[in-house]
Amino acid sequence: MALATRQRRPGLPSDLPPSSPAYTKFDKKPAARSDGGGAPEDDRGLGWFMPLFALSMLRYMSATSNIVHDCDEVFNYWEPLHYLLYKSGFQTWEYSSQFALRSYLYIIFHELVGQPASWLYAEDKVTVFYAVRLFLGLLSVIADSVLVVALSRKYGKRLASYALAMLCLTSGCFFASTSFLPSSFSMYAMSLSSGLFLLEKPAMAVAVSAVGVILGWPFSILAFLPVVFYSLARRFKQVFLAGAATSLALLALSVFVDYLYYKRWTSSVLNLLVYNVLGGGESHLYGTEGPLYYLRNGFNNFNFCFVLALLFLGILPIARKKYAPDLLVVVSPLYIWLAFMSLQPHKEERFLYPVYPLICVAASAVIESFPDLFRDKYNPNDKNLMVTAAKILRPLVLGLILCASHARTFSLINGYAAPLEVYKILEHHDDAGPGSVVCVGSEWHRYPSSFFIPDFVGQVRWIDDGFRGLLPLPFNSTMGGTSAAPPYFNDKNKASDDQYLQDVDACTFLVELQLNRPYPSRGSNLSTWEPIAAVPYLDRELSPPLYRSFFIPYLWQQRNVFGMYKLYKRISK
Repeated sequence: MALATRQRRPGLPSDLPPSSPAYTKFDKKPAARSDGGGAPEDDRGLGWFMPLFALSMLRYMSATSNIVHDCDEVFNYWEPLHYLLYKSGFQTWEYSSQFALRSYLYIIFHELVGQPASWLYAEDKVTVFYAVRLFLGLLSVIADSVLVVALSRKYGKRLASYALAMLCLTSGCFFASTSFLPSSFSMYAMSLSSGLFLLEKPAMAVAVSAVGVILGWPFSILAFLPVVFYSLARRFKQVFLAGAATSLALLALSVFVDYLYYKRWTSSVLNLLVYNVLGGGESHLYGTEGPLYYLRNGFNNFNFCFVLALLFLGILPIARKKYAPDLLVVVSPLYIWLAFMSLQPHKEERFLYPVYPLICVAASAVIESFPDLFRDKYNPNDKNLMVTAAKILRPLVLGLILCASHARTFSLINGYAAPLEVYKILEHHDDAGPGSVVCVGSEWHRYPSSFFIPDFVGQVRWIDDGFRGLLPLPFNSTMGGTSAAPPYFNDKNKASDDQYLQDVDACTFLVELQLNRPYPSRGSNLSTWEPIAAVPYLDRELSPPLYRSFFIPYLWQQRNVFGMYKLYKRISK
């Protein structure tokens, strides 16, 4: 009987004294935490609208004003896409079916946008070019927005706002976000995967990582490993199944697409890995750089943002409770990738693209932690003079980074946009008649792609200007197009006799860069040509590093040296 009297139903309002209000643990609001173990409630507030709006504006600007930074982007991606859309374009040896190092799955993914655009703008290939760029910008907007929102929910809107500003305006992200390169695609996957990881969706994060590696750049697998391993440690079965299913499906699809285009069963993903890792790929054939190349390059593209990002590990002992382990896992690929790529002899700017968003995240975390460096750890609410000064320093440092970034972006766009502008002028000279020939000498590596060649031009040909490496040649439809294995291609970078036009008199137009040099140009005899376009082009060799790298008002024009990027037309006899 006594036991029965003790068995009361807890939690009902009738059990409480009439004068006591109902109160449970769910009514208690969590206190704002200054130790950083999550964002304080009053600091959560950066929703979806601001990241989507800001990134959309900046990615649109990038898509419409970005220059082509690398000939590899043109000949290994824009040209195959142009061939699939218009049945003409240049082929590199990597696309020979004998080697099959490049994935057509990556190309046809962009054809999903390029093909409708080519139907809609049938006579305007330049617009199709920019439509594909806008698509790339859209992918970047989605991926980076997820990352920013995840940072806001996990660490507060201040850190997320800093990251958003840098993702929008730093030169590296501005240019890489709309570049048609697998490393840029892996960069999108890195942002999205990191964001999903912070949102505690590890299975989706690993699935996106697999897409970034297989559809994008296989070598970027090293950069995704921290998120993959930590996700597996959290939810092994779910994460493993998601990653394995995505990887197997994409690999099978890649092999099938390679068969459709190369007309033989092969895997471009495997071929690329074997060539560069097991097959003794001769990267020294394509230029090598010293171990400090990426440090210099990182400062050029991110200025003080890059310096702060490298200091993230230095502030970690102070901000361990705030950023470890999740943010440390997200940012760690920056150091792994930077160290690994610096040890490789073949270095190029685009190889660092996959970790560009992480540079912004790491730098944002460091700036946000400035006051923590001077705060008494036993008194989180300490408001001494140094803490106040550190808070004031945060927007000043961010402003300096953004101003320097704008200076870098402005310098590159205005200094090196001449090739795009000059080739656009061709469409206004259709009076030359169908079958015209555009000839390019030493400027072949700045060719902006066949999207800028109007229909009245019959072909673009290279003329011998002293280069002795292997150049791209047109896709040969008679040999099979994408399935062809032309005998003039090789993997030793040895020039082919077929790559140069022997009869220069057959040229209708000529593209040349005229520089102020003390030695005579190896270019063509220009006595039979008339210039029809000339655009200033920054002379990198004769311009001081500081002034050519960053736009400084008034001094940029005065201190730098400019050549003229010219388009010539043969004088009618």
